[in-house]
Amino acid sequence: MKILIIDDERSIRNTLKEILEFEGHEISLAEDGASGLEAAATGNFDVIFCDIKMPGMDGVEVLDKLSESGNEAPVVMISGHGSIDTAVECIKKGAYDFIQKPLDLNRILITLKNATDKSTLVRETKALKKKVGGVQEIIGESPAIVRIKNMIDRVAPTDARVLITGANGTGKELVARWLHEKSDRSSMPFIEVNCAAIPSELIESELFGHEKGAFTGAQKQHKGKFEQADGGTLFLDEIGDMSLAAQAKVLRVLQENKLTKVGGDKDITVNVRVVAATNKNLREEIAKGNFREDLYHRISVIVIRVPSLAERREDIPLLIDYFIRQICRESGKPVKEIDADAVEELCGHAWSGNIRELHNVVERLLILSNARITKDDVMMFALPN
Repeated sequence: MKILIIDDERSIRNTLKEILEFEGHEISLAEDGASGLEAAATGNFDVIFCDIKMPGMDGVEVLDKLSESGNEAPVVMISGHGSIDTAVECIKKGAYDFIQKPLDLNRILITLKNATDKSTLVRETKALKKKVGGVQEIIGESPAIVRIKNMIDRVAPTDARVLITGANGTGKELVARWLHEKSDRSSMPFIEVNCAAIPSELIESELFGHEKGAFTGAQKQHKGKFEQADGGTLFLDEIGDMSLAAQAKVLRVLQENKLTKVGGDKDITVNVRVVAATNKNLREEIAKGNFREDLYHRISVIVIRVPSLAERREDIPLLIDYFIRQICRESGKPVKEIDADAVEELCGHAWSGNIRELHNVVERLLILSNARITKDDVMMFALPN
């Protein structure tokens, strides 16, 4: 657990640090309110201890500014000049608890445990709230991820077709789902088609449907993905693997909003927003004759590139923390702590498999490590020799 101690008295800082480090926590220190706020803004702490009486910016002002900044870590106020009025004022301003000096070891540990339980509950509640319609939140605060989130907010309310590019495992499907969830179509279906996973001879039937008897095995009429997505969003994943014949029919649907089932002769009108994704360079595929240029221009009104994990390493600690909590919650196990040097070691990995690979490594570490995930665990279980 990461804990920040803000106190102008060195002896208090060091005493708290020794006590909490002995309990296995990671401690950061700040000697005044300004440096404490700076640390809190970048440290992603689980609990903050803050002295009330400090020169310059006092603890109550620090508490106010933490609240304004959206800090969600429980703040425990400490003071040698405690009174009921002071304690009540701090609690009103959002402090979790109030402890008087001289500090009592048992009181500190009990307060910390309770604050930790609250911190965990807040994070899990926040995660659940952000799972709009069951969609996982997009984890990250790097400039690249902030740009993607802003792009989603601007593009989602429109009907503009979007092409999402990026390597395997970067989270292209997640971007597509958020484009749907934040659109006016969110109450309608989100239908996904993995174009690479469907045999070329079946892709047209899968997309447009077929009539009974249209081919061997077509024992009844089948409604295709375009019809299933009517009024909503159709996500064509790995569109670069679609056959040229299917591309021609998709182009017609995008041009006319009409389709014809395999084996049929009747036009069916559909209202579908198409979001496509690919891990290929479609301009290179066009040059090779593998992808239609006119279709490319139809699907790429907006292009969103999802960066690889190696391009957003500053998000790796946030992702590790999220996956640990998510996997432990889903498995019904207590949340494990991970050492800072273990996180640092993971941040330096190449991550050719991107977020998907990171998730698998975190799950492996949770299974194979002991009470805490250490750097030795990372070296032994997570990374290639």
